[in-house]
Amino acid sequence: MMIPRRSPILTALVACALVTGCGGSASSSSSASSEASSSTVNTGESGAPASPNNPASSSSQIGFEGIPIEAGPPLAPNTTGTGAVDGITCGPTEQLAYHIHAHLAVYADGTPTALPGGIGIPGSATVETTEGPVAAGGQCIYWLHTHAPDGVIHVESPTERVYTLGNFFDEWHQPLNARQVAGASGKVTAVVNGRPWTGTPRAIPLLPHAVIQLDVGTPGVPFQHISWSGTQL
Repeated sequence: MMIPRRSPILTALVACALVTGCGGSASSSSSASSEASSSTVNTGESGAPASPNNPASSSSQIGFEGIPIEAGPPLAPNTTGTGAVDGITCGPTEQLAYHIHAHLAVYADGTPTALPGGIGIPGSATVETTEGPVAAGGQCIYWLHTHAPDGVIHVESPTERVYTLGNFFDEWHQPLNARQVAGASGKVTAVVNGRPWTGTPRAIPLLPHAVIQLDVGTPGVPFQHISWSGTQL
């Protein structure tokens, strides 16, 4: 699998993290993804596109995956354990039979927070490289994980299965419900691909190229689009 703009330094770090590849494409078609998304969200209005010049969206730094590094402090520490969670195990290598990517952005009272790199890679540490921050080291790697603090959730599973945001937070050992998102507390408003999500945020499916935004408390932030174009994700 190809990682966008991979350098020799990054290659060594990823290998150290027991990773065989971060890029790739979804096993499902984009049309199937759109149909699945439409069946689980209500119609709503999209907000302004994400921009490095918009402080509510992202930092100006582009990470090694081609996605902007998220602005703000970490949403919560990386508290991933090593035991099986929701039937998801932590193994020595990635499982690439089903390989897709989704994006998560969380705002606390209108302030951006960052999803830490290394969630799902217990024992890893995020280090700075010439291509941006990336998680290095680690004891094993779960089927749901992050490599960088850019909000990209990797789903790399031995079988094709629809995982949920709740599965990801369970694996992270952080709470997710209508009043709390990891370290942020308050009423949670969810938007998926620009459309309001009216159910529990735990049930949001991690579909190919899903863009998920959670606003905790007030004020809310207009939906921030993420472009997957040219990322090889």
